[in-house]
Amino acid sequence: MFKKCTLCGKGELTGKLVTRKGQYKSKGGTGSKISRWTKRKFLPNLQKMRILIKGHPTQMYVCTKCIKKGAFKKA
Repeated sequence: MFKKCTLCGKGELTGKLVTRKGQYKSKGGTGSKISRWTKRKFLPNLQKMRILIKGHPTQMYVCTKCIKKGAFKKA
């Protein structure tokens, strides 16, 4: 599946998945520490739609933000 919106160009973002170790202070421990982290991806919510581009219906991947805006015409 494509990872970019064809209208606005919204794509994937990178981030971290943090693993913590130790008991929290509120539960009587000395505090939680970050033991390791791994890279992860945040993917946009893309939907396959038939939209009109230059008067011709084409199938494209569009993000839900563009669908809510109504930034295109449905075929």
